[in-house]
Amino acid sequence: MPMIRLNRWLLGAALCSQIILGGHNAMAANSDKPVNKATSDSATSTSQQTRLNNTLAKLAPKANPQVLRLAARALGCAQPDAERLAVIDFSLPSTEQRLWVFDLKRQKLLFKELVSHGRGSGNAEAESFSNIPESYQSSIGLFRTLNSYYGRNGYSLRLKGLEAGVNDLAYQRAIVIHGADYVSENFIEQTGRLGRSHGCPAVRQEVAIKLIDSLKENQYLFTYYPDPEWLATSEFLSCKRTDARLAMN
Repeated sequence: MPMIRLNRWLLGAALCSQIILGGHNAMAANSDKPVNKATSDSATSTSQQTRLNNTLAKLAPKANPQVLRLAARALGCAQPDAERLAVIDFSLPSTEQRLWVFDLKRQKLLFKELVSHGRGSGNAEAESFSNIPESYQSSIGLFRTLNSYYGRNGYSLRLKGLEAGVNDLAYQRAIVIHGADYVSENFIEQTGRLGRSHGCPAVRQEVAIKLIDSLKENQYLFTYYPDPEWLATSEFLSCKRTDARLAMN
């Protein structure tokens, strides 16, 4: 791993640990104080996030546990009662299965799949992300799913980015989930990587319809990369509820 990328990964991992542990440390420090509504709400949120994290970890034991913890934290802040959640770990190369779709109500792993990144984000590995139109880069952060439709890429699923300045232009950029023939093991064998999209998380044609149907209409997608600025400022990872709720409207 190149030194610059290793340093970024280490910094991102350190920030992940601070974000994950910060809430628990704060609760410990306040354990002797009288319980009020804010404290009770925080405890409930932490409990919900813990349950979500335990479910994700049980269903995807080989996934990066830090990624799953952050996904649980973001979803717990946005909508802890969501039925479905997809997680993409863009720190993994495109040659690996790095997309998981979870049925949280039935506690089942529905899909574990290959998924593409944007051609502007990198080759076999994604290294840069953007919210800018025509950048052809993928975006990170929390998304809510909208409706499915048939477009130039066939059956597709619209996404609403919930994080201001990070992914909130996803709808305008036409960042959608769709199937693509360049997402396959055969393509990897021929080129050493998946094909790349214009920024969309494209999946195998064979699973596209079922995967999209499992996620459409008010479910959630969490896409991860150890970007230090995003880890430090994301409204959903810090769970600044007022800002996070505004982003969802």
